[in-house]
Amino acid sequence: MPAHKPEECDLLLIEALHRGDVEAAVALYEPTARFVLDSGQVVKGHTAIREVMQGYVAAKVEFTIEKVTAIPGEDGNIALTSVKGRARVTELGGKVVTMAAQSMEVVRRQPDGTWLFMIDNPNGANWKEVPESLGEK
Repeated sequence: MPAHKPEECDLLLIEALHRGDVEAAVALYEPTARFVLDSGQVVKGHTAIREVMQGYVAAKVEFTIEKVTAIPGEDGNIALTSVKGRARVTELGGKVVTMAAQSMEVVRRQPDGTWLFMIDNPNGANWKEVPESLGEK
């Protein structure tokens, strides 16, 4: 399902990851999109982004959205989006970690009117671990 508004990119990505649909997640990115890893390293393109998405699915990351924002560029073809929420991950040892998050992304309108990620920085503004009691759904 394509994004018809900038903020839908984030929502559709999270839905695809929750379903375990890596290909639907990757389809939300331009072929030469950039993705910022937790380490700060930037990877490029569908192959690298597919590996990242496979990691999210394998880790069964649960995202909770509190707020999605989109700020359009002057010409209306590029927008800055952000998701404020939480990510809950079960680590290898079984420890559940919940992180407060605020991502930042740049999305671009495609010739067919749909929107795709150009740059995705899930760690955008901040990621910080929060006590499990605060991370409950």
